[in-house]
Amino acid sequence: MQFIKKTSLRTSIIGLTIKFALVLVIILGVIFLLNKIDFPAPKEEIEKIIPNENFKIIK
Repeated sequence: MQFIKKTSLRTSIIGLTIKFALVLVIILGVIFLLNKIDFPAPKEEIEKIIPNENFKIIK
């Protein structure tokens, strides 16, 4: 009995290209949908005062 190694480079390239294109479409779709969401801006300015005692001088 002879073993025949089936190697088809063309099929693997086509499959890899289809998978890459599918991933690219999904990523672009997620980016597009995130751009459509209208995130509200804060109405007041956020200001936090940090006391000087928390700072350490490193030499």
